Amino acid sequence: MSSSSPVYGLILAGGSSRRMNRDKATLEYQGKTQLDRAFELASRHVTQVFVSVRADQTLDPTRAQRPMIVDSVGGEGPIAGIRSALAAHPKAAWLVLACDLPYLSDAALDYLLRRRDAAAFATAYTSAHDGLPEPLCAIWEPSAAEALADYQAGGGHCPRKFLIRHGARLLEPQDTRALENVNTPEEYRQAIATLDQAPMQLKIQYYALMREQAGRSEETLETSASTPAGLYQELAARYGFTLSRDQLKVAVNSEFSDWSRKLNVGDAVVFIPPVAGG
Repeated sequence: MSSSSPVYGLILAGGSSRRMNRDKATLEYQGKTQLDRAFELASRHVTQVFVSVRADQTLDPTRAQRPMIVDSVGGEGPIAGIRSALAAHPKAAWLVLACDLPYLSDAALDYLLRRRDAAAFATAYTSAHDGLPEPLCAIWEPSAAEALADYQAGGGHCPRKFLIRHGARLLEPQDTRALENVNTPEEYRQAIATLDQAPMQLKIQYYALMREQAGRSEETLETSASTPAGLYQELAARYGFTLSRDQLKVAVNSEFSDWSRKLNVGDAVVFIPPVAGG
């Protein structure tokens, strides 16, 4: 299948949330539900986004305000949602995201989409815990539809085991926390405490090779990175910067800076590669 196949977004919101004891799609961070946060995040990267739901969830107010794809195949769990999306738009690839990834970032999705392998059944991150594929933060290709149907017909139901068996292009996560999900009330409380640290707006300038790789000379962006080191890690994941931190100097507000300096709202940060002087 050609890489020209469009990529649509699918937010999986059909789970039963047994360990949370409440509907995880409705959990709120900074005034937005998990489902809305995931939907808006995906919408910044692909042209169309849908919410994957079971038939008995179509009237739920949290889900009904978004375009939905209702499970149209037998079985339960994420595999039914993925197969239903592939059936609904058979020429599209799908950026499949669990709705309970509160730390997932634009940088993580940028990195995933830039490294999409349309010749594989899927492009997926590996888990930081066990190195196995993460099928619910992945791009699933149209070519996977038939193999998924055969897998399910043979009694398979786990998308991760499908990718282990059939293979995928696997990527090491640049930010391991981005793939952490929230399953219990305690994990939810921890996520609230972390995400309540509001992102700050910074001005960034790029020179030479970094300008070419970023496709821009400057930008203003929001970030939760607290130091230049953390900011560069985030930007390297987003733009695929090939220079290591050791090859660069960093300046904050026109003064050379240590990589561990604490950043503040409105700071102007410049990453300076060797050819740019300094």
